[in-house]
Amino acid sequence: MSSWFGYVVTVFMVCAVAIGLVLAINSAAALPDVHFSYSTDECVKVVNYIEGHNYTCDNLPTKYYHVWEK
Repeated sequence: MSSWFGYVVTVFMVCAVAIGLVLAINSAAALPDVHFSYSTDECVKVVNYIEGHNYTCDNLPTKYYHVWEK
């Protein structure tokens, strides 16, 4: 009986880690790229990857990938 419980707990833990990994990758893939000028340190453009996101340089998201440009 105790080995059966150990298998169930192990399967549950593996599934939880796999679901967490998928959610983390999905969240990271949804972050927009914000391009900044290297010389002026100002926003140049925002690349949105999700259709509903309408972020611009005037409306920056709270989290984004910082990309430097010349």
